[in-house]
Amino acid sequence: MDLPLIWSFLIATAVMLYVLLDGMDLGVGILTGLARDDEERNLMTASIEPVWDGNETWLILGGGGLFAAFPLAYAILMPAFYLPVLLMLAALIFRGVAFEFRHKAVRKPTRLFWNGAFFGGSLAAALAQGLILGGFIQGVTVEGRSFAGGAFDWLTPFSLLVAVSVAIGYTLLGACWLVLKTEGAVQARARKRALMALAGVAVCFAAVSLATLSIDPRVTERWGVSMAEIELAKVLPLSPIPLAGMLLVVLAGRDLAWDVKAPDWRPYLYSVGIFLSGYLGLGVSLFPTIVPFQIDIWQAAARDNALGLMLVGAGIMLPVILIYTGYVYSLFWGKVDPDEAYHD
Repeated sequence: MDLPLIWSFLIATAVMLYVLLDGMDLGVGILTGLARDDEERNLMTASIEPVWDGNETWLILGGGGLFAAFPLAYAILMPAFYLPVLLMLAALIFRGVAFEFRHKAVRKPTRLFWNGAFFGGSLAAALAQGLILGGFIQGVTVEGRSFAGGAFDWLTPFSLLVAVSVAIGYTLLGACWLVLKTEGAVQARARKRALMALAGVAVCFAAVSLATLSIDPRVTERWGVSMAEIELAKVLPLSPIPLAGMLLVVLAGRDLAWDVKAPDWRPYLYSVGIFLSGYLGLGVSLFPTIVPFQIDIWQAAARDNALGLMLVGAGIMLPVILIYTGYVYSLFWGKVDPDEAYHD
């Protein structure tokens, strides 16, 4: 049994679930900055209230799994991204406080402050995650078994591009979630914002994909695409991944712009598919390295006896968390009732 491979799949799954679930409520938080009034803002936050804190469970599982299963990778990557990680955690904490306090604020200036804090914390967390992802993709400086780079190596034009792309992608997820959960004028505005975010995602999808190909020759070789030639033997087996992403962009745009009779859940499903196609493309580009392009999953993994013992615990806990998450989402399925949303 290849335990490092199994654990890499489990961690990748936890990270993907975090991106899809918490990315959605971070996107809603970003969109609260565009709300016309407190009533619309309250309706937005009510749509994520039952699930937003549980969504962050997957971030803990991803980070904890990396620490336990791949301690060498954790020891190298954490010093490389101390600043954006601290920014992300501070933003998530501040956002959580603002989520609770904004409903209890009595005076208008205080209410404006906490509304702004919820929006700002959501946006800052999304940008910080994009900076971490961009810095991870471009690789870190490693000497021996330690990080040997500078404190700001992660801050590059490429990581800034990825950060903006992640924030726009989260906005798309959040807007499509609001299409699913709201009705009337709020839903109509969510459709327009989702369509704008979708256009941004399409541009960012292409820009990040092309930029990633230039990061390292091994990525170009994996995809078989370079400025000099295109190797069809490599391109064709992998082409369904980007083609699926482009098709989903078109389908989501059709539902949001023209097919208003389409089921309200379909744009959100398409946006999830767009993220999955991008995630699969990233996996193809980087696998099997866990510290691009220095250390692979087998070099970074803990001993098999430790991985096996942790796998028993994961085999028990992960189904429980998945079942609980599915139950909560099913329990609060349906449209948000404006009369039950928080009012100031």
